[in-house]
Amino acid sequence: MGYATTTGVALTGMEGHVVDVQAQLARSLPGFTLVGLPDTALAESRDRVRAAVLSAGIEWPQRKITVNLSPASLRKSGSGFDLAIAVAVLAGHGVVPAARVARVLHLAELGLDGRLQPVRGVLPAVAAAVAAGLRDVVVAAGDAAEAALVPGARVHGAAHLGDVVLRHGGRLRHHRTVEPVVPVRSVAPPRADQDLADVVGQVEARTALEIAAAGGHHLAMVGPPGAGKTMLAARLPGILPDLTEAEAVEVTGVHSVAGTFDPGGGLVRRPPFEDPHHTATPAAIAGGGAGVARPGAVSRAHRGVLFLDEACQVV
Repeated sequence: MGYATTTGVALTGMEGHVVDVQAQLARSLPGFTLVGLPDTALAESRDRVRAAVLSAGIEWPQRKITVNLSPASLRKSGSGFDLAIAVAVLAGHGVVPAARVARVLHLAELGLDGRLQPVRGVLPAVAAAVAAGLRDVVVAAGDAAEAALVPGARVHGAAHLGDVVLRHGGRLRHHRTVEPVVPVRSVAPPRADQDLADVVGQVEARTALEIAAAGGHHLAMVGPPGAGKTMLAARLPGILPDLTEAEAVEVTGVHSVAGTFDPGGGLVRRPPFEDPHHTATPAAIAGGGAGVARPGAVSRAHRGVLFLDEACQVV
């Protein structure tokens, strides 16, 4: 009987929980059982993992395979556990040394051809792992830049399951090099802070903005169309200080889960500014999602500015 374990991370909202991915291979009728409160997307990983292993040129073990996601009382969701499940099974089968993978975070979705697919929420997941003492991280190549933003993480990006096997000291009969999958993100073009120095006059309104920025207060602006309310609100982030290192990781994590973060520019270090249209739905403003959080405008504006134009129509 073979046994091995590696680690993954379950996101509950914005909070990451380290999960032990345990695989046991017993001499019995072949089968694959996944336990530990997986959701539908995670339960389907059994088929993705098996196809990816075969595509990597590795013989699938003809054993009774049981994979447990511990703690079993914590609900897990999403496809980010695929790689951890595959590595645990291969370690239990002796393809890779079990000791090499026990303290390594594996976080990626697997394609049927063995490619590693990027997932949302990599930054808060890696941050949770590093906080728990897990410094070695394996992610999809498309997520490596984002994972590397977490201080203290030793990140390895891989394009294919075979790359992960070779990295852990396993052997393959044949291995082909593939192009990494590029993540698709709905990233808005970067918006530079607008300068309050551009505003001529509006002395009372400028003073109100400065007081709100200094004290972290809410601000209501009332006036006829064309009075300059939107112009002033758009310049409020420009007089806010840069985010601290901890705040930058926190805010960047929100945008990572939302799928609106471009790691090419590093951590989000300026206070964000969100201005949803007055026809936006309550879900778009407040957020939602089952299992995996989908931050709305309120969450994306965390530690920044949420501007609700025509607020009486929004609410």
